[in-house]
Amino acid sequence: MNKRVFALVDCDNFYVSCERVFNPKLKGKPVVVLSNNDGCVISRSNEVKELGIPMGAPMFKYEDMIKKYKIEVLSSNFTLYGDMSRRVMEILKSMCPDIEIYSIDEAFLSFDYFTLHDIDDYIKKIREKVLKWTGIPISIGVGETKSLAKIATKLAKKRKELNGTFNIIGRSDVDEILKKIEIRDIWGIGSRFEEFLKKNEVYTAYDYKYLPFDWVKKHLKTVGLRILLELNGIPCIEMEFIEKPRKTICTSRSFGKDLEDFKDLKEAISTFITISSEKLRKQKSLAKILSVFVMSNPFKEGERYYKMSTVYLEKPTANTSELIERGVEELRKIYKKGILYKKAGVVLSGLIDENEQQLSFFISSYKGSKEENLMKTIDLINKKIGRDSIFPGINGIEKPYKMRQLKRSKNYTTRWEEILIVKS
Repeated sequence: MNKRVFALVDCDNFYVSCERVFNPKLKGKPVVVLSNNDGCVISRSNEVKELGIPMGAPMFKYEDMIKKYKIEVLSSNFTLYGDMSRRVMEILKSMCPDIEIYSIDEAFLSFDYFTLHDIDDYIKKIREKVLKWTGIPISIGVGETKSLAKIATKLAKKRKELNGTFNIIGRSDVDEILKKIEIRDIWGIGSRFEEFLKKNEVYTAYDYKYLPFDWVKKHLKTVGLRILLELNGIPCIEMEFIEKPRKTICTSRSFGKDLEDFKDLKEAISTFITISSEKLRKQKSLAKILSVFVMSNPFKEGERYYKMSTVYLEKPTANTSELIERGVEELRKIYKKGILYKKAGVVLSGLIDENEQQLSFFISSYKGSKEENLMKTIDLINKKIGRDSIFPGINGIEKPYKMRQLKRSKNYTTRWEEILIVKS
């Protein structure tokens, strides 16, 4: 029986790498990308990692270090990152059709029909092609299971002499490698598992690999057994080639400034519903439940306030206008005058496939209706001309609720007016 062969492709410091593609002056310099509202660090260059600034660090706590080491600070630009991710994934698909897109910067590949010698050469070609065509550096690790491929990728990132690729299959020093992998760095080990395992003197991937099967079954159940078998080279986590539709869709934002007026909150909620309903239609689903929530600023004096209101829709829908109408009704129920609101959001749940709607004499089908055709037309126009080319008027123009993004780069790849201009 042939060995299974999995590869994990991981884009290096992805958000920072995207920024460097369009601003070469950032190469070699310490760079951080911040979360929404320029709050916390969500991506770091290697230079910043060496300085000891951790992932998720609140920006205000490191202002002195930023000035001292002249760290470049950038606001997040998820439109740019999403498009660059799409370009990377398209290249990967062209070179290996058996692909599972795991996250915005990670993908699993299956090389079951390659010889091991061919794989070593081929992953180098993949890395070279992605770098040449997109400018994004990637690391690729190969293993007999997804968990071992994850470990191999971690080593490919850390050890410069590997030049971004590492194949752990067939090596005689696998156990020595696992001895250097801390328990928290194993795929699937959360903080609760980590704490329990350390209490039982399990500190590394090597320690876990040689745990008794019955002990793992008793204390760590099915998830723990799966990890144990994966570390021993027995695949238990298969490739998922078809992306599963989301069970819930949530859109929420912290505001750049506190909001007090109902009108401003209404514009924010309607905008969030517009975004969520687009995602709903993209995965060909309908929503049966709509929830709206608001939250006060927890860092300012005054009344602490959090409230959510939920409505069960009579007819499952993906109609933006209908969802906005119901969402505004729910917002009226929870809005309280005099509160300074810092965050709001909407959640669509009870999602069903658009072809599986239960009909009755009183409920017409969304599929094939005039409202579905209208939504399709709007989505098509926005896709061709640009996002928000058409949007509900209730969303407003000035958008006082927009996030604070003082140092956001341009959308070089998705907006004609922001395309990069090269002067001779």
